[in-house]
Amino acid sequence: MRRNGGRESEVRDVEILLDELYATAPPHFVSRRAELAARARTDGRAEDARRIRAARRPTLAAWAANLLWHSQPTESRRFLELGRGLREAYRTLDAAEIKELSDQRTSVVAAMSRQAATLAREAGHRLSDAAQQDVASTLRAVLADESAADLWATGRLEGALTPPTAFPSGEDAAPASAAPAPKARARPRTEPKAPKDELAERRRQKREQRAEKAREAADAAHQLLQKRRTERQEADASLQRARARHDLARQQVADAEQELSGAREELRRAEQERQAAEERGGAARDAVTAAERAAREAAETARNLLGELD
Repeated sequence: MRRNGGRESEVRDVEILLDELYATAPPHFVSRRAELAARARTDGRAEDARRIRAARRPTLAAWAANLLWHSQPTESRRFLELGRGLREAYRTLDAAEIKELSDQRTSVVAAMSRQAATLAREAGHRLSDAAQQDVASTLRAVLADESAADLWATGRLEGALTPPTAFPSGEDAAPASAAPAPKARARPRTEPKAPKDELAERRRQKREQRAEKAREAADAAHQLLQKRRTERQEADASLQRARARHDLARQQVADAEQELSGAREELRRAEQERQAAEERGGAARDAVTAAERAAREAAETARNLLGELD
């Protein structure tokens, strides 16, 4: 049992390592892959090392989409839910509702694409216009195609995804605006109609439930868009405040440097005056010493002369 438990733990470990690897920026992907594979091989996990070596470096756009999935799990799952609702809506709703949801889809894809670009920039890699378009294309594919959604949900995309030309509508599920079907041949009066009416009612209720889920997903996506716009405004305001503080600090540094330069010049002049004063003091001390010596000599001479007179 411990052996099986240990293997399950190793499987979880390698999945975590692969998630980490695909969240690694493309310029560092190869070196990180080699490091993780070598570690697994050293630990005696040959199969894990093989899986890690088999990982392919993602494009910059695919990496940004992976980063979005790993960094924003709650919002990413809501995005998947929106895709499920939209795909169902294209099979069941009328043209007006489809247009409304499609407009919201465009807004949400734009917001999520900007979020991915922000995450990439914060990680040190600015996305080009082409890469941002690939991110948006990937997110549109996630909304439109279930298999694309499943791929993104792995968090290990290697390249950008391409959406289909339109959402699948299903040939057997025409929208409500379609022309009415031809009337069926009259049935005998003795055939009961209630079961057919009940079936139609259940189908109608299911369509309404699916429509309601799609609307809820669209509302959640719209709220997410508003939240992202608020966060962007707050980030812009914070950037302006940071720039103002930076400009003030730079001016303070310039003023301090100027003051320091003036203080150093004042110190240089004071040092020169100190040296000159020390030189004058030394000369004065020498003069005093010489005068004292001359006075002593004169006094000695005077005493000698007075002694001769006596």
